[in-house]
Order: sequence, then C-alpha cells, then structure tokens
Amino acid sequence: MPIEHLRRGGTSVVLNLDGGRLPRILHWGTDLGDLTSAALEAFAGAVEPTVGDSAVTYPQPVPVLPALAEGWLGRPGIVGSRGGRAFAPLFSGSRSTVEDHDGTLRVRTTATDAVSELDILVTIELGPSGLLRAAAELTNTGADAYRLDALEMALPLPSEAAEILDLTGRWALERVPQRHPLRVGSWVRESRGGKPGLDHSTMLTVGEPSLGFRKGRVWGVHLGWSGNQVLAAELVPAGTRFLRAGELLLPDEVVLTPGQTHQSPWVYGSWGEGLDELASRVHRHLRARPTHPRSPRPVVLNTWEAVYFDHDPQRLIALAEQGADLGIERFVVDDGWFLNRRDDTRGLGDWLVDPAVWPEGLDALAARVHELGMEFGLWVEPEMVNLDSDLAREHPDWVFDGGHGTGLPSRHQHGLDLTHEAAYALALERISTLVERLGIDFLKWDHNRYLTDAGHSSNGHAAVRAQTLQAYRMMAELRDLHPGLEIESCASGGGRIDLGVLEHTDRVWPSDCNDPHDRVDIQRWTGLLVPPELQGTHIGAMESHTTHRVAPLDFRAATAFWGHFGIELDLATLNPDETEAVRAWVQQHRAVRDLLHSGDVVHADTQPAVRLEGVVGADRRSALFQFVVLDRPAVWPPERLRFPGLDPDRTYRVSEFVPGASVPEGQRPPWLSAGVSLPGRVLAEAGLEAPSLDVDRSVLLRLDAAGS
Repeated sequence: MPIEHLRRGGTSVVLNLDGGRLPRILHWGTDLGDLTSAALEAFAGAVEPTVGDSAVTYPQPVPVLPALAEGWLGRPGIVGSRGGRAFAPLFSGSRSTVEDHDGTLRVRTTATDAVSELDILVTIELGPSGLLRAAAELTNTGADAYRLDALEMALPLPSEAAEILDLTGRWALERVPQRHPLRVGSWVRESRGGKPGLDHSTMLTVGEPSLGFRKGRVWGVHLGWSGNQVLAAELVPAGTRFLRAGELLLPDEVVLTPGQTHQSPWVYGSWGEGLDELASRVHRHLRARPTHPRSPRPVVLNTWEAVYFDHDPQRLIALAEQGADLGIERFVVDDGWFLNRRDDTRGLGDWLVDPAVWPEGLDALAARVHELGMEFGLWVEPEMVNLDSDLAREHPDWVFDGGHGTGLPSRHQHGLDLTHEAAYALALERISTLVERLGIDFLKWDHNRYLTDAGHSSNGHAAVRAQTLQAYRMMAELRDLHPGLEIESCASGGGRIDLGVLEHTDRVWPSDCNDPHDRVDIQRWTGLLVPPELQGTHIGAMESHTTHRVAPLDFRAATAFWGHFGIELDLATLNPDETEAVRAWVQQHRAVRDLLHSGDVVHADTQPAVRLEGVVGADRRSALFQFVVLDRPAVWPPERLRFPGLDPDRTYRVSEFVPGASVPEGQRPPWLSAGVSLPGRVLAEAGLEAPSLDVDRSVLLRLDAAGS
C-alpha cells in the first residue's frame, strides 16, 4: 500500500511510500482512528501542497532524509562525497515492507542512487507506547571510498508547533529549561565533547505556545547516542517544520570503503498532550525492554561525599556496618581505591588496588559487605587517564593526541585511547578481574573529561566516534562476562544520559549536586527521558558540597525519595535522632518503591515558586505526591494543590505521608490534620488548600482510593 497508517499507544503515523521515494511522514501525533484505504488515499491527496512552477518553493511533504536534489533548501539529510563528487544523493526505486514485530510496527524501505553509487535502508518503528524511532543504513556500492559527513533523520512538525522548549545547564546544575519561539531558520544544539554533555538538551521539544506538563501539544526528539551529536528544530520559509537529530561526525570518522555500511543511531520521537504524556511514552518504552531492571532498586550508600579520597579500611567497614543497620542494600566505594590515588591529580588508569591504603586488598571490605547482606559496588573511569600514572608513563602512545600533544588537562586528566586494542584489553582485563575476585555487583562508570582533541595517537585521526563504540563494547563485554552486573552512567554528573548508553547501563547519575533546592528541578527535567527507577538520587550532607546551601534532613531525603534512592553523607557524623530519621526514610522508601518505580510520573502546572509532582500507580488506585516551596511568592497561597493523573471517578483519601517530621502547626491547613476524601475529579479540578511551608521545605502526600 503506498499510504501506510501505523497506530500504537495513542499515536498515529501516516507514511507516504509512493513514487519510488523515501518515506514521507504526512502525520505524526494524535491517533486518527481506523482509516480505510480510501480515506488514507484521500488524506494523502488533501495534504499535497500547491507546487505551482517551482518544487523548490513548496517542497513538502519531505522525506525523513531530506535531499538537496529534491529541492530541499534546509539541512540536508545526507552530507558527503567521493572526493567532491556524489555530493547530492537522489534515492529512487524504493521498496517497502511493513511488519508487526512483537507489537512494534516496523517499516523498512530500501532505495538506491546508481549515480552516486549508494544504497539506503530506512527503518521506521512505532512501538506499543506510541514512541516513534527511525534509523538509516547507508552502503557504499561504488569502487572508491565515500566520505560521510552527516546523516540526520527528520521528523515533521505541524503548524501549531511554534515554541521551542529545550534544556541547557552546566556542572552541578544540569537540565535547566529555556523557551523561545520557533522562527524561520534552524535552532541547533551541538555536543562536541565526546559525550552529550552537561548542557545537553536530552529532549529537544517544540509545541504549542505556553505548553506545560499537562497542557499544550508538544513533540520532542532525542538521539540514542553517547558521543558527539546534533539536535535541531527547523522552520523554512515554505512553512515546513522539522525536528532533526544525528551524529556530529568529525573529519573522516566515517569513510565507507567499497561494500561498507554505516548504521546511524536511533532517532527517537515522542509527542503528547503536555510533557507528561510525551515523557510517559519514553518511560513505557524503557520499562518494556527485556534488559530493564526487574528487581527492586536497592537502597545505595555511596562513599564519595562521606570520605572523598581519605580511604581507610576500618572506617569504610564501619560505614558499611552502620549502613546495613539502617537498611542499606548496596555499598559503593567511590574514587580513591587504586594506586597512588590520594587526590584527583594522579593514578587514574592504574586499576590496581593500592596496597599502601589497602594492604589486604579490597577483599575484606567486599566480603564484609556481602556478609552484611548488601551488594558491593566500585567506581571506575576506564576511558580516562592521569599523566601522573604508571599507565601513562609506560604507554604514552595510548593517550589521545590530536596533533598538539596531549592537549589541555581537564580535572587533571586526559582521554585514554581505547581504539588501541592493547589499551582496551588492559582496562577490560583489570576491571573484569576485580569484578570476578571481589564479587562486584555494580560499577559506577564515570567519564569526566570532554574529548575536545581526541586524536588517535598513532596518526592524529579523529577518534571520538570509535571511542564511543569502544565504551559500549566494554560495558557489553563486562555484562556478558559477569551476568547480573549492573552499571551506572556517570559523567561529571549528568553528562552522559541518553538512550544509547541506557542499552548498556541500569542507572544514570543526573548531577553531582545533591542540594535538594536544585535537585528538585534537575530530577524533574531529567525525567523527560528517564523514569525514576533509573535516576540515582542521594541524600547529601546538611551543607551541600557543591552550593554550600544548608538544608534540613527531611527536605534532602524527600527530594532523594523520588528515584533510585541512596545516601552519600557520612553516617558517622549523625546524632542519634538523625540516625533514626535516616532509618525511617530508608524503611519507607523500601515500602513504597514498587509504586514509585512503576507508576506514571505526573506534574501539576504550578507557579514558578512551587512544585507539585508525583507518581500515580498504573491501576490509579494509589499515588504519592510531593509539594515543594522553592521561593517566596508575592501572594500566599500561590494556588491550590490540584492533583493530575487520578481516576476522576474514584474517591481518594489524601493524607500526609510522614517518614520524617510532620508539617508544623500553624502551617497546616485543616484538612491535612484530619485527612480528606474526595473524588479524583474534584482533587484535579478544584484542589486542596496548600500548606504554608517555608522556603526549601516540602511535604509528601499519599492518596489511596476507597477500598484499596
């Protein structure tokens, strides 16, 4: 059929596969219902543009790989050449197949350009959650090399998509939203540091003006790739609007020899009536993966902010014992355990336990952790090296060199060129040996330095793409060698969070900032892509190590509660009351994590000073919400608490959920003391009076349907 209608998860995608061209998406968004073949043909005709005397002026509908040779004047889908020839591919003679692959509708289209001597395979999938994804495979059928400089997929936007909402940020303040109109031209977000980066948009969205979490149609694009990349929103004078995504290739990173094929990463597209629905499609997609963590997410104790580099075996064993007593289930030894690692200036790359600090190795600590019934985890950074290390001294040729030496240090480190097979083999062998010997259950995998000058040291050729593939390969090999091993993606905090690395990992670290004032929103916006169970969220010290802001224990714990919960403060510094408070938070999280890690994440559209967000169970019989005050609004109360995502026809009892201290008297509205039972429709539309909380305070609320 020349017109194909894909329907899954409340999403319709209408494809024009006619005319021998690559697929053109005529509609992507709300479900159009069960359309007959005649209706589909009529629809395709109804959206054909008036071309007049120039196809260049009105080129829509445009294929998912827009082509210069078809009159497209925006960003081309393919950029490359054969020494200057074959720079404007024109694919024709397309053939398409449509299949249902375990509930996912898959369209595969092949086409060829005999003149440019290129073949293309475009795959478009619509999964059960309504998440769209697309990828391309380009094959060189010629007798000489073809240099590929860009391969960008394009997903069309409707005319109402007029406002861009994307994310930016920096170290310890990742994923800060910014809004601006979609104007004629291209809004381009590039990542050139060998990872998506701390300022990465994660999901680039365009929607109706003033879109929110519960209002306004919105479309978003994400690239499932952990290296250099580009995201773009584009509007051309003819009115065509696109979301774009692809790898950002450095010179000669992809040169196809005769017969060679290049596979692009997946480009993911989601849409929704508000950001919550857009995000839920990604969450449901991730949760349906066979590799998605199925066991309860263990409560973590990470040693970093407790001891930093000051490792002492007896101190860490005592910390583990105190953690086990509080209900901790995973103990993670962070940076500082290997040769000469007394600070961050040396030792990186020497993945051998330092006998000066650990004369009996890590064996006794790992054994004690396991004896206490906890999992044992270890921090590693296999892609990096200090010049002051045995590894760099013995193998200086394994350090990235773009032609000007090792380049500028960043955090006193440089990139270890894993495209040298010997370097890869050494790092893999040493880490794998530790995993086997110590029974390591979890690796915190860091990636701190940007790869600004990552040249392969034997010839100076750009090696960022190859390095990314080697990192994927090592993660996959370690998991194959050690079934059950879990890995966290950390990169100076949230610098490598994407669906590519999540094919090989089980957790991401959204930020090195544990200050709850900032963490509330860092976690909120990370959630556009990542569900709570995959976000590491820890209770930090009373005085934040990154912002020096002071926050009470209950606010720190309540903020960390909403993810893969953990602790990063020094338990030895707590007084008895604080120790018992931490115990209560751990116990309560373990009691409700099945709900937190399986339900629908929802956010009320509130005024800037406050937040109301939570998780509603899949059966909508129970929910947990958090109300947070982050600033002093000029008018109090700023608004009522209106709870999204509930069953409008069920009656819910709303009560304070109190792992810690209750809201103080004088700040409690009458209903909070007695509890209240109201229909979901009333709670969503009319709402409840908000508690009069001070700044940087929060309250957790539990909602249970009658009869639950």
